[in-house]
Amino acid sequence: MNKHITIGCIAGALALAFTSCNDFLDTMPDNRSFLDTEDKLLTFIGSAYPECTNGLVCEMSSDNVDDFGQNNPNTDRFINQVFHWHDITESDNDDTEMYWNECYSNINTCNELLNAVDTRVFEDEQKARAARGEALILRAYNHFMLVNMFAKHYNQQTSTTDPGVAYITVPFMEVDEKYERNTVAECYAMIEKDILEGLPLISDAYYKVPKYHFNKRAANAFAARFFLYYEKPELALQYANACLGSAPETMLRNWRAMGEMVQDYQAICNEYINASLNCNLILYTSYSSIGLAFGPYTVYSRYAHGNSLNTTETAEGYHPWFRKTNNQFRYFSDIKNYSATNLEKSIFWKLPYLFEYTDPIAGIGYYHSVHPAFTGDEALLDRAEAYALLGQYENAVADVNMWVANIGAPGSENASGQMVYRTMPTITVDDVVNHYNNIAYCYERSDTSSTTKKHLNPKFDIGAEGDTKECVLQYVINARRIEQLQTGGRWFEIKRWGIRIPRRVINAAGVPVRVTDWLEVDDERRALQIPIKSIAAGMEPNRLLESDAAGATQYEPIKRK
Repeated sequence: MNKHITIGCIAGALALAFTSCNDFLDTMPDNRSFLDTEDKLLTFIGSAYPECTNGLVCEMSSDNVDDFGQNNPNTDRFINQVFHWHDITESDNDDTEMYWNECYSNINTCNELLNAVDTRVFEDEQKARAARGEALILRAYNHFMLVNMFAKHYNQQTSTTDPGVAYITVPFMEVDEKYERNTVAECYAMIEKDILEGLPLISDAYYKVPKYHFNKRAANAFAARFFLYYEKPELALQYANACLGSAPETMLRNWRAMGEMVQDYQAICNEYINASLNCNLILYTSYSSIGLAFGPYTVYSRYAHGNSLNTTETAEGYHPWFRKTNNQFRYFSDIKNYSATNLEKSIFWKLPYLFEYTDPIAGIGYYHSVHPAFTGDEALLDRAEAYALLGQYENAVADVNMWVANIGAPGSENASGQMVYRTMPTITVDDVVNHYNNIAYCYERSDTSSTTKKHLNPKFDIGAEGDTKECVLQYVINARRIEQLQTGGRWFEIKRWGIRIPRRVINAAGVPVRVTDWLEVDDERRALQIPIKSIAAGMEPNRLLESDAAGATQYEPIKRK
C-alpha cells in the first residue's frame, strides 16, 4: 500500500515573503541563520496562523443546510461538490486543497522555529521558551485540524489502522520530499505530546495583541477540545477549568449587549469578532467568502439554513428552554429571517464579510472574514460535555443553563414595542430527561420530519437511549449546535457522534419534500477526500476517486484561480 504524501510547493512563511514558489525547485532555505533573536522568533511564529478557513466546507457538509432546489441559481460547481459530499476538484479560496496546503505551510514554519530554538542559545531564555511553546501548540493544532477533516474520527476500535495524515516534525528540506501517512491513533498521540510539552511554555507576556496568538486561555481551550475528541473527559475537564477560571460567566459573549446595539449587520459582526472581548480567545483572519455565504446575501443561497431547519432542529426548535418558558424564550440578539426570490436564510449575525481592494478603480480584490477559533462559550459547553461523560449530570446541566441564560431569556414586547425580559427559570436534570423522552427522534416519522433530537452513535458507550446520560448529552449537543451555527463546527459533531444526516430538498413554500441522499453512520464520505494533487503525487485516497469510478485514469493538476 502506497502511504506516501508529497507536500508540494510549500515553504515557511518567511521564505515565501522573499521569493516565489519556483525558487524552491531544488531545496528549501534554512531559516535558522535568520532566526537569531528572540524577537525574530516571535515575529516568525506569527506567520504560522491560518489565512484560510475550513468553515465554509464544513458548514456546507453538515446538516445545518438544506437544498432550495435546482431553480435557485445561486451556487457553483465547488459548492455543489461540497454539499453533496463529492470529491472536490474545483478551485476556490475555501477549498480543501487550499486548507491542506495552508496547514502544512504553517506546520513547516513551526518546525523551522523549533529547529532554530533547539540549535541556538538565546539571551532571553524565557522569551525563546514562549516562542517554542507557541510553535508546539500551533503544530498540534494544524495537525489536529487536518486529521479531523481528512480522516475518520478518532476511536479506540479502529484508529490504530485508520489512515490519518502525515505528522511532520522536521522542516521540509526538499520540495518533493515524501512522508508516510500516520494512522489516526499515531496522529492523536503526537498531538497530545506537543500539547503537553507546549502548553506549560505558553506566556501571554510577549504579545502585543494576545487574541491573535495561542495565549494561555486559548491553548487550554484547544486542549479541552482535543481531549474530548481523544475520549479523555477527565483531562478535558481539567483544561476547560483552566481556560474558564473561577468566574466562567465573565468568559461568555455578552449577547444581551449585542441585542441592545443598533441592529446593523456589519456593526454586530464587528462586535462579534471584537478582540477585546473575554469570550474571543483567539481570532483568525482568512481569505474566504464565508461571510457572504452565511450573511444576508444571495451568494450560495441554494444551500442554506432556512426557516424549516431553524424552527424544527436548531435555534427555534423545541428545546428544554423553550418548554420551560412556555415558548416565550427570546434570543437577545435574535436570529434574522430573510425571504425573497431565491433567498431563504435564518441566520445569526456573526462572521463578517470584508473586502480587500487590490484595485479600487476596477473594483477587484479579495473576500475576507474573521472568526474566533476558540471562545469561552464553546469552552463552557466542552466542560458540560466532560461533566456529562463523567456522570456529573447536575454540573453538566448547570453549565448548559449558564449558556442558555447568557444567550436569551423569556420575554415579550410591552405596549411601546420594547422587549421586556424575565429571569430564566432553572432547568433541572429531570427536566432535561423528561423533555427528550417526550419527543421523537429526528426523521423517525418520515425522511423529512425534524426534531431537536437525533440518534447518537459514537464508538464509545453512552448508555441506552433515553437514559440520563444520553438525554444530558442531547442537551449539550443541541446547545453547541446553536453556538457553532454558521462556523463549520457542527461537521465535527456529526463525525464524532455518528449522527446520520440527509440531503433534503425544500420546495417554494419552504417545506422539505424529499431526500436525495443520506450520510450514514459509518459512511466513508465522513472523511473528506484528500486533495487530488496529493493523490496524483502518490498518496492513497480515502476511498476510490469518483473520476476513477467513472473510468478516468488521469488526473489533471488543479489550477488556482
